[in-house]
Amino acid sequence: MNQSAQSDGFATRAIHAGQHFDPTTGAVIPPIYQSSTFVQDGIGGLRGGYEYSRGGNPTRTALETQLAALEGATHGLSFASGLAAEDALLRAALAPGDHVVLGNDAYGGTYRLINRIHGAWGIRNTPVDLTDLAAVEAAIEPDTKILWVETPSNPLMAVSDIAALAELGHRYGVLVVVDNTFASPALQQPLALGADVVVHSTTKYLGGHSDVIGGAVVLNDVQVGGEELHEKIRFIQFAAGAVSAPMDAFLTARGIKTLDVRMQRHSANAYAIASYLQQHAAVERVYYPGLDTHPGHELAARQMSGFGGMISLALRGGEPAARRFAESMRLFQLAESLGGVESLVNYPSEMTHASVRGTELEVAPNIVRLSVGIEDVADLLADVEQALAQL
Repeated sequence: MNQSAQSDGFATRAIHAGQHFDPTTGAVIPPIYQSSTFVQDGIGGLRGGYEYSRGGNPTRTALETQLAALEGATHGLSFASGLAAEDALLRAALAPGDHVVLGNDAYGGTYRLINRIHGAWGIRNTPVDLTDLAAVEAAIEPDTKILWVETPSNPLMAVSDIAALAELGHRYGVLVVVDNTFASPALQQPLALGADVVVHSTTKYLGGHSDVIGGAVVLNDVQVGGEELHEKIRFIQFAAGAVSAPMDAFLTARGIKTLDVRMQRHSANAYAIASYLQQHAAVERVYYPGLDTHPGHELAARQMSGFGGMISLALRGGEPAARRFAESMRLFQLAESLGGVESLVNYPSEMTHASVRGTELEVAPNIVRLSVGIEDVADLLADVEQALAQL
């Protein structure tokens, strides 16, 4: 990211970084380079460095520039999914015998990837409460190479101190990775707080419209094993091939341009709904960092510029109440994923976190997760009210 881009505000970077007008026609929106290969000017004479779209494509390059600008970083890499991005990072940073410390309420897909896929490759892991710095320090071993932080966490909305965890990790020579999917870079800047690497499911808030799957790794210059980590990740991106296609890159870049204003509306709507829920007799607990009753509220207020659009709630009626609530909603559609402009309801125990049942990451069966969209808040509140009335 060039110096002039670094001085621009967040919303300006989101709209303009990597999004230069087409010099041939003057089109304000850069073209989609829907091409698998590129003609060479003689053998090895590459135009702009492009030869084959697995190795590089101008539409993906534009998105990667935009991703880096969002996080105030030097390097952005775009992948076919959030888990593909995480996988490339893990393979670049780890070797058999290495150890990972991660949150004990991490996203189920991340834990499945680390524990089952990379576990079979000889990677060990220890889940721990990331809000307990003493417990995190106790979990770090001589072979620990990554401290994996997710804040706010999915689905219990735990808020971890990025700056403190970064200082702790660096004291032991551990790479500190932050999954910034829930907050988005509009609300939280982990690299500025000391983290080494940021990962995203760009499917969620960055894309923002539930119409594209993608992932990202964003970082500054950091060495692992004597090599620049971004170069190792880019090699895996090329060699393993889990890249974002041109149309997917375009859709993600287009979504990012409205990220700043969308996150403001997501946050305002979620706060109104969380405030209503915590007063309702059928609700045992509301997990939302914007509420002053949340144990991480003060920390979230310091390290985030807003509290986001994700809420989880525990219902007093247990699993039957949670299932009935989730299945009784009208505007909140029952579906996987999150972060789109439309509101979604999810039952983690059987949906997003089914893969961690029977582990210490298991989600209680009375928990429901809401992805609060940007619809009229009065309509969303009415939907929540009528669903609770069904209990």
